[in-house]
Amino acid sequence: MIRRIAFALSAALATAALGAQPGPNEPTAKDIAKASSKPEPKKDVPGPIERIREEGLKRSQVMPTLSRLTDVIGPRLTGSPALKRANEWTRDRMAEWGLKNAHLEPWGPFGRGWSLERFSAQVIEPQCIPLIALPKAWSPGLEGTLTAELVALEAKTDAELAKFKGQLKGKAVLYGPARDVAARFDPLATRLSDTELLELANAPEPGPARKRAVRTPGRNEQERFRNTLKFLIDEGAALVVEASTRGDGGTLFVAGASVPGGESPTFGADPARPRISGWSKDAPKTLPQVVVAKEHYNRMLRMLQQGERLKLAVELAVRFHDDDLTAYNTIAEIPGGDRKEELVMLGAHLDSWHGGTGATDNAAGVAVCMEAVRILQALKLQPRRTIRVGFWTGEEQGLLGSKAYVAEHFGKDAADRDAHSDKKAAHSAFSSYFNLDNGTGKVRGVYLQGNEAVRGVFRPWLAPFQDLGATTLTLANTGGTDHISFDAAGLPAFQFIQDVVEYSTRTHHSNQDVYDRAQADDLKQASVLMATFVYNTANRDEKLPRKPVAEPPSRSAGDKEGSK
Repeated sequence: MIRRIAFALSAALATAALGAQPGPNEPTAKDIAKASSKPEPKKDVPGPIERIREEGLKRSQVMPTLSRLTDVIGPRLTGSPALKRANEWTRDRMAEWGLKNAHLEPWGPFGRGWSLERFSAQVIEPQCIPLIALPKAWSPGLEGTLTAELVALEAKTDAELAKFKGQLKGKAVLYGPARDVAARFDPLATRLSDTELLELANAPEPGPARKRAVRTPGRNEQERFRNTLKFLIDEGAALVVEASTRGDGGTLFVAGASVPGGESPTFGADPARPRISGWSKDAPKTLPQVVVAKEHYNRMLRMLQQGERLKLAVELAVRFHDDDLTAYNTIAEIPGGDRKEELVMLGAHLDSWHGGTGATDNAAGVAVCMEAVRILQALKLQPRRTIRVGFWTGEEQGLLGSKAYVAEHFGKDAADRDAHSDKKAAHSAFSSYFNLDNGTGKVRGVYLQGNEAVRGVFRPWLAPFQDLGATTLTLANTGGTDHISFDAAGLPAFQFIQDVVEYSTRTHHSNQDVYDRAQADDLKQASVLMATFVYNTANRDEKLPRKPVAEPPSRSAGDKEGSK
């Protein structure tokens, strides 16, 4: 048996040494070698838009950028050291990513900066009531801790106001009626519904811009308050306490301090009147001003109306900054190729109010624009036209930074009579500006700003993002942010349609405008859309089409220079 096994092994080894012959249907060694020499089929190489999408959704840096601007740098009031720090950080960060010509561009002068150093407020008698409250920006501070009796002042006429003469010296004045606090049966956060998007898509061509009404109930109330301020100052009052006009559940909304005879430091100031604001270097004397959450304001008012005597303790330390009255925009570029003299821009405003950390208004927009250029740089996507990013300041005071930039680089506002004779060379080389400033919500489409000619251009650009909810193009205008500065100068400029989320109910100019209210997935999606639109605009054969230029109004005989 052993000898038979040994013989079989020897035969097998001999066969292996001579090379086994394949069967009739088996490939030969020559067939195998020939097959292995054939090139493998080419794999589909993703195009630039697919690559933008993958980079932006899978390797995003938008939230770390947002955290730096909000958690670390914090609120960025125009003119403040914090805003200057944000200017410098955004400049340096983009330079690290390889953008060129990163710099701060001055505009102004703006006026005084303001920083809050310490603040607390509480009722201390007849019981302790810690208050949810914030001072108004540019409010003067207090010497040490103010301990003062609280007085309710409700006066709608001069005669009613006169009744308080001689009663307010050293007092903290509760100004205004109780505010309604209704139960909320609808969600605070919403997204645009299909019906709302359809209404936007079917919006008619915008009509001519209507002049803002000067007299409104809100404006009359503001003017009455400014007039009352002078009376309170003359009477020696120590502090003014107001209820938040919006918000509830501990959310309060706060902007800038009023000054006697001045304009409200928000959009809509009467252009026919001289603008006097708390940030003006020569602003008139005003009182410290504090805004309190509705629920706490209403409780204090009800207690006073029932005969209780309340004593308030407030600490308010502030610092005004008047060593540099200039404000700055942050500018950086990705240089173009064969059409580098032509320009595509993207941007958002960097300044904020001081109640929160300016997350949804508008560090979110800045972070999205920074992420868009980071994506293009990371993918080494060379644009044909130069891409320039601008982060504007003074937006909250009336688009001041972007207006100054447009006037300096492209020419006067189209509303100016002489704008058509003041266009600069860069005006004709400009292709488009894209803006983001409607909170944290994802992009749902684009406001065409009355420019029907771009609809056919933008439609295929949105097509790859239907699964991400971006489908709508509307002819409608939208305002209140920096694309208006470009549009007014006759330049193509667009704001993206965004989901509202909690913008109007919780975060816009409020103490809840903080990092935690930002939606990461929405901002990643917005970054991808921004990068795509900027890249496509920079690389198409033609610049984006412009709206027809309206003829400037002709001068009448009574409208000559020097006439009144």
